[in-house]
Amino acid sequence: MATLTTVRPPAGETPVRRRRRRERPGVRGLRRSLRRHWTLYLLMVVPLVWFVIFKYIPMSNAVLAFKSFNVIKGIWGSPWVGWQNFDLFFHNPVFWTLVKNTFVLSVYTVAASFPIAIILALALNEIRNGVFKRSVQMVTYAPYFISTVVVVSMTILVLSPRLGIVNEGLGFFGVPSIDFLGNPEYFRHIYVWSDVWQTTGYSAVIYLAALSGIDPALHESAKIDGASRLQRIRHVDLPGIMPTAVIILVLAVGNIMAIGFEKAFLLQNPLNLSESEIIATYVYKTGLLNADFSGATAIGLFNSVINLALLLMVNAIAKRITGNGLWS
Repeated sequence: MATLTTVRPPAGETPVRRRRRRERPGVRGLRRSLRRHWTLYLLMVVPLVWFVIFKYIPMSNAVLAFKSFNVIKGIWGSPWVGWQNFDLFFHNPVFWTLVKNTFVLSVYTVAASFPIAIILALALNEIRNGVFKRSVQMVTYAPYFISTVVVVSMTILVLSPRLGIVNEGLGFFGVPSIDFLGNPEYFRHIYVWSDVWQTTGYSAVIYLAALSGIDPALHESAKIDGASRLQRIRHVDLPGIMPTAVIILVLAVGNIMAIGFEKAFLLQNPLNLSESEIIATYVYKTGLLNADFSGATAIGLFNSVINLALLLMVNAIAKRITGNGLWS
């Protein structure tokens, strides 16, 4: 006849230790990490709270896109209208013009600014004269700290038909003055290249940081093998900054439909409206000037969904091609 034996816990084992022994390895690892690095987790509390209060909680008000907003009843008391606000926007005669202007302007900006920042970073990385290198960095990085309003004011003054330095230079060669801001054909070029001038230095700093992380032994090996400077840039530097470049490109493409409002609105005038009217400026006019809050919310929500879809698509393509992406 078999006898039943009672399994006794090890000597000195308390209920707390017994519970910890039964916990999953992941839970034990989390508890150990919290105990060791509690100061780092404490530092994360403030930004997390900020994101929850100012980013995630306001997202609940996107329900306004599916309602007919009534000031007295408020957001949650306003009547539901379903997809009516989206339908009105999709059948608006300016819908395709807004989408085209926003998309073309954003793609043009990304296509111009993305490679120029990399080229500037590679060129600065090859400069051995410290004084000249720091001077170039300061000159190219300084415009990033100029506000958009000041940049637009400078652009308007420089391109002024009567007093602008550009038209003064053209007049010196006998070319009649050109109203650059009054001609829709010039709007995109003015917007993009003023943005390149303002942001290229800042973007180059990110790539310079990535270049500083490349192992110098790789360059020494390439020199021993007889590689020229251009060959070392192509086979050592470019692969070294590729993960950073892919992430920046994915984020830029993810914001294609969310191009900046300030500069487009400030450079906008009745003469170039056919090219300068984008979704962001149209939302401002619809929501604030015309007080159509439901319609403006619907347009903004549509814009955000398109951005999210582009972000996921480009990230998947980049990860498949290069093996690098936002999420590993």
